[in-house]
Amino acid sequence: MNTESENGNRSMFKKLVQAIFGAPKYLKDPQLFHKMSLIPILAWVGLGADGLSSSAYGPEEAFRALGSHTYLAVLLGLATAVTVFIISYAYSRIIEHFPHGGGGYVVATHMLGEKAGVVSGSALLVDYVLTITVSIASCVDALFSYVPSHYHHLKVPVACVLAVILIALNIRGVKESISVMAPIFATFVVTHIVMLLYGVFTHTDRFVPLTNDFHNGLHQDLSSIGIFGILMLFMRAYSLGGGTYTGIEAVSNGLQIMREPRVQTGKRTMIYMATSLAFTAGVLFLCYSLVGVTPVEGKTLNAVLADGLFASWPMGNVIAFITIFSEGALLLVAAQTGFVDGPRVMANMAVDSWFPHRFAALSVRLTMRNGIVLMGAGAIALLLYTKGSVSAMVVMYSINVFVTFSLSQLGMSKFFIQRRKEDPEWMRHLSVHLVGLVLCVTILVVTTVEKFAEGGWMTLLITSVVIWLCYIIKGHYTKVRQGIADLDNTLLDFPITHKYNDEPLKHNEPTAIQLVSGYSGFGVHTLLSILTTFPKTYKNVVFVSVAVVDSGSFKGAEEVEALEASVKSGLDKYVEMARRLGFAAEGRMEIATDVVEGAIDLCKEIHEEYPRSTVFTGQLTFRLEKFYHRMLHNETAFAIQRRLQWDGLTTVILPIRVRT
Repeated sequence: MNTESENGNRSMFKKLVQAIFGAPKYLKDPQLFHKMSLIPILAWVGLGADGLSSSAYGPEEAFRALGSHTYLAVLLGLATAVTVFIISYAYSRIIEHFPHGGGGYVVATHMLGEKAGVVSGSALLVDYVLTITVSIASCVDALFSYVPSHYHHLKVPVACVLAVILIALNIRGVKESISVMAPIFATFVVTHIVMLLYGVFTHTDRFVPLTNDFHNGLHQDLSSIGIFGILMLFMRAYSLGGGTYTGIEAVSNGLQIMREPRVQTGKRTMIYMATSLAFTAGVLFLCYSLVGVTPVEGKTLNAVLADGLFASWPMGNVIAFITIFSEGALLLVAAQTGFVDGPRVMANMAVDSWFPHRFAALSVRLTMRNGIVLMGAGAIALLLYTKGSVSAMVVMYSINVFVTFSLSQLGMSKFFIQRRKEDPEWMRHLSVHLVGLVLCVTILVVTTVEKFAEGGWMTLLITSVVIWLCYIIKGHYTKVRQGIADLDNTLLDFPITHKYNDEPLKHNEPTAIQLVSGYSGFGVHTLLSILTTFPKTYKNVVFVSVAVVDSGSFKGAEEVEALEASVKSGLDKYVEMARRLGFAAEGRMEIATDVVEGAIDLCKEIHEEYPRSTVFTGQLTFRLEKFYHRMLHNETAFAIQRRLQWDGLTTVILPIRVRT
């Protein structure tokens, strides 16, 4: 009775989880990659929203930094728009030459070495946590611009709730979450085009006075602070508005989710994003100047602008509210970028052993659940630490963005210098990347120096800690890999003198079911341990392998087919070895995203065919167990053993000693 109750509770729990996160994806669906990939317009919503939404806080920070020298705002808007196009063009070249995604991390790793790669990757990870944090905090600020001030203490709790909702949405799947948010994006685009164009065309009479203000302000500042002072003032405002450019790199990082042909889709998405961001940010500066916007306590500058422009309209307050509400909602959409690209960068680093390998794993929804949860948890922690302060987070955000931007531009500059003999247009491409490098380094240095005490130090500290952890993880995996290589050298080619057994397996004979992950000394060691620990016990050996589809192989149907062929080849080698050792043997495989679930299903199926079977698997053991070993090596064997023994299947774990 208790067992039936437990099974019922487990079934109810599975139904609840499936209702929230969605049903599993079918890996062998030939249309799977087409169904899950994004066309340019959806990619613009999911990835371009991060860049476009930065117009909600980037121009405001730059405009505020001008202080009383607002006559420079128009020039600042022009410089901002030009910079958007320069950086976007540079990232279009990254899309073209590094079409498998990964953006700044891949460029830095391939062109500047793994040390630059881990710095870029770590900066990107912290950046994407901050993408989520600053987007949600800015969203809440925009929404609370129309909420009485005595409710403003609820900002941080509301922000945390929104973060939890986004975690659940993203575990369901990228396309599903973007489709839900597409109407929000469309509302933002329409309302802001109306607001900005209305602001310009109804204030054309202000162009001449604005020109006079520029001339008078420039003349006054030349006599008081001089040309160098004006230049420094302009560069400070320009650099502190660096948040405007955050998100431009998102498209190149997320190419894996683009519809084929990926490069064309990515480049078209980049054009959409660059044009929309340059227009929005540039015209915002112009509208600030034409309307004469001044800061109001508890409101964003964009809210002040919308209130002023729509005040004379019928239901103007409602229209202004919808405009700013869509801005806040778009910021929520922009947080998507952190959940889409952050786990992908993490997965790329996990494949390179900078992060625990489990972060490259996909869930049954084919999302990187571990990475999504970690990104969301980090964002909530930063929201609580900064108390939802957008100004503090934008500083932290900008520094890491421009660390990655600078390394990417440096890497691409080296790339085109190396290709100068093959590419006749190398000088044109190189010049763009060099200009981008100068701009990015300038913004990085000015922001770091100017805002070091106001949060810059925290960004550098967090990023340094992430880099340090990456080196510890990489060092451990390197030592383990060396130990496994010793096993390979010793065991893969050892001589066998037994008579070859070509007989079929007999269903009533004692059968050893061995779990293997690829043809290696580790698997051979496990097989030999079975034979020496249980001599003359088993007549059959069935090798079981799960072709795990992770972020490294989930890039198209061809990659999954190649993975399946590789696993089958490894199984054939094990079967050949077992038959040469005198056993009847065969191999079974399953394609799955979770090795535990896939292995359990296969073992149950085989046990029904061979009732006198025992499951064997190997497990790395270390002389001194450390707390982090379980995190880095998954403890897959123990998870499988627990589940199979609960179902009545005898499972034995054989220790494999590795020197580290």
